[in-house]
Amino acid sequence: MIKSKILSKEKKINHGFFNSKGGKSSGIYKSLNCGPGSKDKISKIRENLKIVRNRINKKAKKIFLVNQIHSDKFIFVGNQHKFKKKKFKADAIITDQKKIPIAVLTADCTPVLLYDTKKNVIAAIHAGWKGAFKGIISKVINFMIKIGCTKKSIIAVIGPCIRQQSYEVGKDFKYKFIKRDKKNKIFFRIKKKKIFFNLPNFIKSQLISKQITKIDTINIDTFSKNNNFFSARRSLKLGHNDYGRNISIIMIN
Repeated sequence: MIKSKILSKEKKINHGFFNSKGGKSSGIYKSLNCGPGSKDKISKIRENLKIVRNRINKKAKKIFLVNQIHSDKFIFVGNQHKFKKKKFKADAIITDQKKIPIAVLTADCTPVLLYDTKKNVIAAIHAGWKGAFKGIISKVINFMIKIGCTKKSIIAVIGPCIRQQSYEVGKDFKYKFIKRDKKNKIFFRIKKKKIFFNLPNFIKSQLISKQITKIDTINIDTFSKNNNFFSARRSLKLGHNDYGRNISIIMIN
C-alpha cells in the first residue's frame, strides 16, 4: 500500500493506493485484483476487497464502488443515501460520512483522492483521459464547494497511473486536445516521431485552474512492470484477454 505524505498527516482519515501485491487471485489477475468488472473469480475479488478494507480499518463498512463509465458523473453519499445492490454508473464518489470507504478502480487511468480538512469531506475520482477531458475534476470540486468546502482547505492527491513515457497516442487524440485549447500542447511530447501524452499533468493543471494549491503527485508509472501495478496497456501488449484492477481508497475515520 502506497500513501501520500500530505494525506498521511491528516488523522481524521485513512487512505491507500494499492498495487497488485498481497491478494488471493491467480493467473493474469495475480494477486490483489479488486475489479468486479474483470473476468476473475468473483469469490477471489471479494476476498481481495476484504483484505483492502481491513488494511484501511477493520471496523469499516463495505467498500463503496461505482460502475465506472469514463464519464463526468459523480455520486454524493450523504446520511440520507439509500444503498442498493446495483451499482451507480459514475466515475467519482463524494462523502461526508464516517467509516464508509470510497474507492475507484484503475489500470492505467488516474485515481485522484480529495480531502477537505475543515469540512471533513472526501472524494475519490477515476480520471482517464475521457473523464478528465469532460471535466470530472472541476465538477467534483464545484460540488464540494457547494456543500461548504473551500479551495484553501482541499488536499488533492494524484495517484499512480500511466506516465507520459509510456502513454503513446495518435494524431487525432492530440488534435482533440489542441482544438479545445492550444495551451494543451504542453501535455504532449514527440519522441522518434511518436506522440506521448502526460495525463497526470493534464489533471494537475485542472486542479490548479480550480485554485487547489495543496497537490501531491505520486510519481509511479503503472505501465512499468517493475512497479507491480495492473496495466490495461501492458496486458494488451502481452496479448492477454483481460486485466486486473488496482484500487485507490479513502475513508473518514
